[in-house]
Amino acid sequence: MKILIAYTSTEGQTRKIVQFCADYLNAEGHTVELLPAADAHGTDLSRFDAMLLAASVHGGKYQKPMVRLASARTGELNQMKSAFLSVSLAAAGTDEDDWKGLRDVVDRFAAKTGWSPKTVMHVAGAFRFSEYDFFKSWAMRWIAAQKDEDVDPHEDKEYTDWEALRNTLDEWIAGGG
Repeated sequence: MKILIAYTSTEGQTRKIVQFCADYLNAEGHTVELLPAADAHGTDLSRFDAMLLAASVHGGKYQKPMVRLASARTGELNQMKSAFLSVSLAAAGTDEDDWKGLRDVVDRFAAKTGWSPKTVMHVAGAFRFSEYDFFKSWAMRWIAAQKDEDVDPHEDKEYTDWEALRNTLDEWIAGGG
């Protein structure tokens, strides 16, 4: 398959995740093109068999370049094999309220863009203290404390389950949507 992966990344974890996806899918024999969402607008999607869009949740929403891309290409996305990869810290936990919140974020994204991805992959992100300014670092430590997470503001802490992501990609490629 020829797959386009378009993404947005704020602190770099989503970029790391999509690079992993591209490397893995290439190793499985697929051809993958990886582009920031802002650069994917003029791409001829008819060249691709599938498209994976990836963005991270910040303040209950996704980055504007991803919203613009999905809105502009919704017709094509709804017609082709496509999936949405949503990166968040909440995906690392088991709290049902957090998971309901994640589903709500995706639902709002779908309503805003018109694209209803058949496949949604929720992937746990990371605390990227090396990328935060003072205020964001403080806010992220507060969030961690609310979830009884032990974090060191001088070290990044990754929650991404790479093996689970491999399995999710395999299921998507093998399945419909």
